[in-house]
Amino acid sequence: MGNTDTKLHFRKAVIQLTTKTQPVEATDDAFWDQFWADSSTTVQDVFALVPAAEIRAVREESPSNLATLCYKAVERLVQGADSGCPSERQRQIVLNCTRLLTRILPYIFEDADWRGFFWSTVPGAGRAGDNEARPLAESLLLAIADLLFCPDFTAQSHKKNGPDTAEDIRSIDSCEYIWEAGVGFAHSPPLNYTHDINRSELLKLLLTCLSEAMYLPPCSDSRNLNPWVAFFCSTENRHALPLFTSLLNVVCAYDPVGYGIPYNHLLFSDYREQLVEQALQILIVTLEHEAGSAASAALQALDTTTPPSDGDQQEPVGPDNLFVNYLSRIHREEDLSFILKGLSRLMNNPLVQTYLPHSNKKIQFHQELLILFWKFCDFNKKFLFFVLKSSDVLDMLVPILFSLNEARADQSRVGLMHIGVFILLLLSGERNFGVRLNKPYTLRVPMDIPVFTGTHADLLIIFHKIMTSGHQRLQPLFDCLLTIIVNISPYLKSLSMVAANKLLHLLEAFSTPWFLLSSPQNHHLVFFLLEVFNNIIQYQFDGNFNLVYAIIRKRNVFHQLANLPSDTASIQRALQKKKPGISRSISTETVSTEASRCAVPAEPGTLKASLEASPGIDKITEKTQVSVDGTMVAVPHSDSPQTSADNSPAAGAAAGAGASDTESNSERDLEVYARLHVTLDSVFYPFCVSSWKVKLPLQTIMRLLQVLVPQVEKICIDKGLTDESEILKFLQHGTLVGLLPVPHPILIRKYQANAGTAMWFRTYMWGVIYLRNVDPPIWYDTDIRLFEIQRV
Repeated sequence: MGNTDTKLHFRKAVIQLTTKTQPVEATDDAFWDQFWADSSTTVQDVFALVPAAEIRAVREESPSNLATLCYKAVERLVQGADSGCPSERQRQIVLNCTRLLTRILPYIFEDADWRGFFWSTVPGAGRAGDNEARPLAESLLLAIADLLFCPDFTAQSHKKNGPDTAEDIRSIDSCEYIWEAGVGFAHSPPLNYTHDINRSELLKLLLTCLSEAMYLPPCSDSRNLNPWVAFFCSTENRHALPLFTSLLNVVCAYDPVGYGIPYNHLLFSDYREQLVEQALQILIVTLEHEAGSAASAALQALDTTTPPSDGDQQEPVGPDNLFVNYLSRIHREEDLSFILKGLSRLMNNPLVQTYLPHSNKKIQFHQELLILFWKFCDFNKKFLFFVLKSSDVLDMLVPILFSLNEARADQSRVGLMHIGVFILLLLSGERNFGVRLNKPYTLRVPMDIPVFTGTHADLLIIFHKIMTSGHQRLQPLFDCLLTIIVNISPYLKSLSMVAANKLLHLLEAFSTPWFLLSSPQNHHLVFFLLEVFNNIIQYQFDGNFNLVYAIIRKRNVFHQLANLPSDTASIQRALQKKKPGISRSISTETVSTEASRCAVPAEPGTLKASLEASPGIDKITEKTQVSVDGTMVAVPHSDSPQTSADNSPAAGAAAGAGASDTESNSERDLEVYARLHVTLDSVFYPFCVSSWKVKLPLQTIMRLLQVLVPQVEKICIDKGLTDESEILKFLQHGTLVGLLPVPHPILIRKYQANAGTAMWFRTYMWGVIYLRNVDPPIWYDTDIRLFEIQRV
């Protein structure tokens, strides 16, 4: 009964607020205390008892009452932070104000006239001891930070039981109250479910404060910073270091399986999981502040040779965002290992299999984990090198491929496909990644891929079946997917027959005349695949007899490419064979009948967030050439066509490799024609085809076929061979030393951040956070402008 009465009183207070036409004085504590002093409503109750329509009505009709409500709620939080919440009543007031502000803030952000309200100075709103009144937003953020390290409320008290008063929250060193052992902190406080719940409530409010970005239209201007994030991660927040450490350690130390008791997640509530999810979302949002190439340049300039000692919050160098600064300076082996093992454990959680179905707890925040892993690799180069220096990187590769394989059939999860492919592209730009892929693959992860015996490189190549069995929204990723294979190809020692056939199958599909000639960009895919074959033949011929055999078997594909017609009549005939409604997709006739799940629509009613268009591969990569000593040298972009001086076989191969990134003038003209919806005339189009056809890097492969095909045919006739194992044995011991053209330089396309990718990540990250926060639905049915919410 008591709880029902509490809800009734709270509801009456809300009705009074919405019906009062006259402003209520801020000094009328009896009225305002109804919202937080006498109630014990949960956050779900607050969302149910304060309807959106009534919040908007107060905002429009009684703006002074809404302003006073926000001011009084923040004032109560500041008082609670200053006092340390020694009593149960004060803690309840803090929690009630937290829930109320979580409910109201999105409706403040959606109105452009109200957005600056929290950044205005309210008379008397200063914290105790401040000479000047702070903007309401600053008071709120600092109060939340204090409350997150409040002894006996959100942190384990260090006071001995006795008559002493509560610890003074203004004088405590919050570095001693870090929530979990890990980076820079060795002591692991005992689990306290009440503390975890209180932390989660405060983090939910903090995330809501930082979500103003959702109510602004997409903007690629890196100077358009989120003021809430900028202040919270600045030196004004004295808890920045312990809070960053607490959030990071809570995430990386979390073990959803625990002691491994079957079905334990069905028997007991895991409050730590909710805290981990909130901590993870706060981390990725605060680290978004310095996105883009400007941040990367700043981080590279950091003096990482003299990192701060653990727990020592010295004045940072580099980015103003302290969270980015601290992340970029983590350097100790044990800390890097702790982070990598933690992320790997959580990413591999969905792959854990037991004899009892559904007996293990499965986490749902893998998209946030991918974003955090991306930010670590992008901001902390020591972490990236640490990941790649051992086979531990494969512990991240397999769950990423698993997630991509699961998401490829669901059109509502196309964002997950992009982030996974971007991570693989980033990793593939490093030589060590290609080398690590040669480790044998022995796991048996539940993925619907052909059975094979081989290496992790084979797994990565076989995964490219999504290009033939995914849905059309994945087509912008084709260039990225093939670039990954190009980057790793010079280091692959021995491909399996399944992977070799997969590569040849892709080439066969992409070189089909109707596909190749139907778009001015489609030939780039063929260039990428030919570059893969050239890299393997020139640098890893020994051991790749399976691929050589597959090339010999499919030699007609290469001959057809070399003799591709470029006259008007032949092009018209090829285009007439184009399947209606298919643009850059694969002919169903060429898809192999392997065990694969066809792409299906998302379940009815599924919500998805729209995404910014991802930039083209030439915009997000920078070409680097591997020199003789193994160092990488940047290759300047060239906008001019290849000169006639580049006619040697080696130069031709290099030119072909570059042609997939650098378009000739005629190709750019063709794009202009297409954008203007101008019909391509019969003279112009053949000229465009001819311009890239002559650059096809076929010299190495044609030379291989010229040498090996007669030899293979001869031994087949002489020995009457019908078993391919004998042919493979012959190829295994063959050599082409001195017979191939001079090896071409290895070109690696390294990921390069820019404003376009920063904007894409911002919309993707906030879209994930929007869709994941459904209990309570913090931003549901508010006027989001960063992206659109669509019902599938």
